[in-house]
Amino acid sequence: MAVKLSSRQLAQIAWLETIPPRFERVKKTIELMAVLQADEVAVRGMARQLDELKAQAQGFGLHGLAEAAGIMATLARRGGGLQMRVRGLRDGLASLRVHYDGALRLATTPEAEGDGTPKA
Repeated sequence: MAVKLSSRQLAQIAWLETIPPRFERVKKTIELMAVLQADEVAVRGMARQLDELKAQAQGFGLHGLAEAAGIMATLARRGGGLQMRVRGLRDGLASLRVHYDGALRLATTPEAEGDGTPKA
């Protein structure tokens, strides 16, 4: 029997497949921040990318992913100690990846017939 995914799930999967390269760019910027080689333009670009990720995730109904991206964007803009920001962003990236894996798993799980909610 073929697995039947809804059109919403197919759209989520297509969008989720575009995210891993963004994770690599964010990770690269965080590591540059850690060794004091990232300029303010790179950090602002990362924050902007995280804001875009948040808005797109909210549009697809992936609220955990959106919240993790929003927290990271806020932390990237925040003042204060650089090492504190780097540590928080590293933890945030780990959280973002966990939420990404959960969203991908949810999007690839067939929905129950008729009710529109995914099977547990």
